[in-house]
Amino acid sequence: MAIIETRALSKTYGRIEAVRGIDLSIGKGEIFGLLGPNGAGKTTTIGMLCTIIRPTSGTATINGHDIVKEPGEVRRSVGIVFQDPTLDTVLTGRENLILHARLYGVPAGVREERIEAILELVDLKDRADDITRTYSGGMRRRLELARGLLHRPAVLFLDEPTLGLDPQTRARTWDYIRKMAQNEKTTVVLTTHYMEEAEQVCDRVGVIDHGRIIALGPPEELKQSLGGYMVVLRVRDPPLDKIRALPYVSEVKEVGGTVEISMKEAHLHLPDLLSKVPNVECVETRVPTLNDVFIKLTGRDIREEETEDSGGWVESVARYRQRGK
Repeated sequence: MAIIETRALSKTYGRIEAVRGIDLSIGKGEIFGLLGPNGAGKTTTIGMLCTIIRPTSGTATINGHDIVKEPGEVRRSVGIVFQDPTLDTVLTGRENLILHARLYGVPAGVREERIEAILELVDLKDRADDITRTYSGGMRRRLELARGLLHRPAVLFLDEPTLGLDPQTRARTWDYIRKMAQNEKTTVVLTTHYMEEAEQVCDRVGVIDHGRIIALGPPEELKQSLGGYMVVLRVRDPPLDKIRALPYVSEVKEVGGTVEISMKEAHLHLPDLLSKVPNVECVETRVPTLNDVFIKLTGRDIREEETEDSGGWVESVARYRQRGK
C-alpha cells in the first residue's frame, strides 16, 4: 500500500525549474532515500510534500490527503526533522516533547506515557530533565527524532539527519532511525550526502538530478546495473579500444591516469584482462558502490556544501510555523 503518491510534481521559481515532473510511489513502512547533488531539487521536493512549499503543478498525496487541498491533514500525518536544529535550548528535553505534544494535540491521557516510551526508544530517559543546551550534538539530534515521532505520524521526513555528526554518532543515529521505523511502523523519507548510509539503511533510493528522478530502485539493484565488479588499472598508454572489445567488459572510462573498468565475474576474467593489457603498474578490484552509481548517472560526486535554495527553505519554515501545525 502506497503512503506517498506523486504525479508530475513540479516547482518553478521564475525561469528556474527546481523540480520537474516527479512521479513517486512510496510504500507504508518503507525507508526511502532521496539522493542528489546540491541544487538537484531534493529539499524542494520534501518541502512540497510537507506543505511548506506550494507546488507549481502536479499532484501529491500523503496518507491519502492531497498536499494542496488538505494541508492541515497532511501536517497531522507527518513528522519533520529539519537539517538545521530547531529545539528550544532553554527547555529540558522533556519540556520540548511536552510542547510538541500539545501543539499536535496528543491527548493528555496518553501524553506522559507516549513521552516516556519515545525517550526510552532514543535512549534519553536519564537526561530527559536536563536543559537541552547541555546536550551533545548527537543527543540533540536524537531528541529531534523523538519529537518528530511523538504524535505517531504516518510519514517521517528527515533532511540530512546526520550531517555534521561524528561517524560513531552517525552510526548510532541510523540505528535509532531503523528501530523507530520498525517499532512505530512509520514510513521514513530522507535525504543524505552519505552514500554508504543510504546503501545500508534504505529499502529503495531515488536519484534526483536537475529536478528529475533519473534512477529508482533498491540500492543493490542499482549497483548491479553497473555491470558487475569495478577494476581500476594504473597503466601507461592503455589500449582502451582493445579493452572495450572484451566480451566480459561492460564499460571503460579513463580517469586521471587510471582506467576504470566495469566487468562481470572479475575473479574469472581478471587474469585474461591483465594478459591483454601491457605495462600495468597497479590493480584494484572492488564491488560497485551506490556512489559509483551516482557518479555514473550525474557525472559528479555528492559534496557537502550549503544546501540548495536554503534561504527559501528557511523562509518557508518560518511561514509554516506562523500558520501553526
